[in-house]
Amino acid sequence: MPCQCDIQEDFKLEMSSHPHSMRQVVNIIIAVERLKHIKEIAPGKICEDALLSFFLENVIEERMVNVAPTYNKTRQTLQCTVCDKYKKTLVQSNKQSDPLHLKAVTLSAGTMQYKVQFSMSTYISSATPKDAQPVCLEISNSNLYLACTQSDGSSPALILKEVKGPLNTIKTDDPNGNDSLLFFRKETGTAYNTFESVKFPGWFITTAFDDWEKVEMYQRPTERILDFTLEDQKLIRT
Repeated sequence: MPCQCDIQEDFKLEMSSHPHSMRQVVNIIIAVERLKHIKEIAPGKICEDALLSFFLENVIEERMVNVAPTYNKTRQTLQCTVCDKYKKTLVQSNKQSDPLHLKAVTLSAGTMQYKVQFSMSTYISSATPKDAQPVCLEISNSNLYLACTQSDGSSPALILKEVKGPLNTIKTDDPNGNDSLLFFRKETGTAYNTFESVKFPGWFITTAFDDWEKVEMYQRPTERILDFTLEDQKLIRT
């Protein structure tokens, strides 16, 4: 037989001794205030089911829980060099440059050794847009990664970030800023690729039309070059 309680005599609000966050305390206060102003419950006996329905309809609010997307590294890494659509190759600035950065240069036959060799790690995530592949671009045999970062309210910028340790899992809003290393690689046309920042949607890796200019992040529309080809490819499975 279902238990009944008298809404006037048996209904009590008890405070537990367990610690609560400030947000939980505020939610409790709001619930109590709502109870004070609700007059839909008739006096007399009510059953447990009716009381539960009353709370669900009048006191408890539905909350959407936002879970930060997680990017998990696959077992495939693509070693390659990168050129823009006009055949300018990405090279690293000289070691005296502060900070180190990438430039796009038209290389001749005798200067191919200056190409930057990349190890492009691929990732999977439920948050990946259609026809896109999350990737990290590491300069091979180093701890330097391409990263899209922002400081002091300035526009997002492309930097070379030193990272130590594995990057098997990267979460959005990573406390170490490792989500800045993620780019959505998307194939355009037959051979071209674009690289869009995951952390700053709408910002792409770009090059200038002139040689020796810095590789930078820009938004569309832009006169800069967004399309790249992947050269000297070698797929590695771990």
